[in-house]
Amino acid sequence: MNDKRDETSEGLNQIMEIINAKGDEGELKEIVEKGRTTPDTKGRDKE
Repeated sequence: MNDKRDETSEGLNQIMEIINAKGDEGELKEIVEKGRTTPDTKGRDKE
């Protein structure tokens, strides 16, 4: 149960980071790259 909450929390944090980036291309790229390295997204970038 805690794993699901942690995953949800991480997803919400990432959404907030994207909103706060407000079009800053460098920051947006950094957020995307960080998202690709989290364990719960392993392999998603290959879809």
